[in-house]
Amino acid sequence: MEELARESISLLAKPALAADGRSLGSFGAVVIMLKSALGAGLLNFPWAFARAGGIHSALTVEMMSLVFLVSGLVILGYSSSISGQSTYQAVVRHVCGPAIGKLCEICFVFNLFMISVAFLIIVADQLQKLWVSIYEVITGSSESEMPHHWYTDQRFTLLVLCLFLILPLSIPKEIGIQKYTSVLGTLAATYLTVAIIVKYYTRVIPEVHLSPIYSSGISTWVSMFSVIPTICFGFQCHEACIAIYSSMENKKLSHWVVISLVSMFFCLVIYSLTGIYGYLTFGNNVAADVLMSYSGDDVLMIIARLLFGVSIITIYPIVLLLGRSVILDRLLKCSGKYFMVTDSFETCTRVGLTIMWVVSTLLIAVFVPDISKVISGIGGISAFFIFIFPGLCLIFAMQSQPVPARLRLVLIAWGVITLLCGSFIFGQSTSIAIMQVLNKL
Repeated sequence: MEELARESISLLAKPALAADGRSLGSFGAVVIMLKSALGAGLLNFPWAFARAGGIHSALTVEMMSLVFLVSGLVILGYSSSISGQSTYQAVVRHVCGPAIGKLCEICFVFNLFMISVAFLIIVADQLQKLWVSIYEVITGSSESEMPHHWYTDQRFTLLVLCLFLILPLSIPKEIGIQKYTSVLGTLAATYLTVAIIVKYYTRVIPEVHLSPIYSSGISTWVSMFSVIPTICFGFQCHEACIAIYSSMENKKLSHWVVISLVSMFFCLVIYSLTGIYGYLTFGNNVAADVLMSYSGDDVLMIIARLLFGVSIITIYPIVLLLGRSVILDRLLKCSGKYFMVTDSFETCTRVGLTIMWVVSTLLIAVFVPDISKVISGIGGISAFFIFIFPGLCLIFAMQSQPVPARLRLVLIAWGVITLLCGSFIFGQSTSIAIMQVLNKL
């Protein structure tokens, strides 16, 4: 997801060229794909391993999901090649029609909005742990002895960050600072994985519960399916893949398949190692945000929190820019039908949308502080970009492309399977989210 933000200024603006004006090579494409997928979802994987019923069950879900993840990337690359479009929305609109294209835009904006919420929740969690760490280091006292003041409350600190840092960075049309900070996402992800492995092998061996949370067969299967949205969110890079494909020097479909496989393989290794060692360290007691399971005075994890926090603060404005650009374009087009759109009108509209976006995500982050619930919702929306829209693109593309009859039937059948799987994941995630809300009423 981070790379989708970074490429909004370079690849999405000039889709045929990379950020430095040259076409992307194989190595560059793989690196960008990795940076697209490795992000905030990494924090949730140890919890997902526990929720799935253990390492074997979680890895099984990962491998099953990987088939559809790679398939979606290949389909989107193929759709981009036959349509000549260079953004996700444009490809869906061109291949599937304007109605589905509008649905894609709505899902695109909502997905980015929920990702913004997840980012703020992660920042708030790390702020809380950092305050505790600072207190323990300075006073030598434990967390239970820490006094609570209004200025040390994570909600107040998050409000200050949003007002004086995130909001000013989000208002401009383009945010050039991102080119200097884009490396933080990958650095934070890699550092976190290494730190979790190191902490596992250097820990004082405690008693952890590694037995499955659910003992019956039906419950085990239900728990395995329940973590699919989390895995989808973790591996999600499909929104950016079309911009990456359009910027590549070699656009042969076979080459794109190799790029997709290599990228997803490295993502699989990093996510699996994080999930396995985080789960082995804490068992079923692992927090939804794995960093919250470590003590506040752990130097390795303090660095991990700082890296993730700074990375997310710099990424949030670009995610906002992407979502705002879709809404702003629609508003300006509608307004242009009735009166002349001036620069001042555009500025006022942009600033208003930015303030509404930041305030709304801040309120949700404050009142829904559990990141697992937010990521579960994002994973459901991710099903549209990983399963549903690629499946529709494949089905519609087979209606017009010169493909042998037998191969056409096979590809249409696969498109239908992908579409049905995506619909199931979206329905499941939505149902779980609604049930969680109702249980609190």
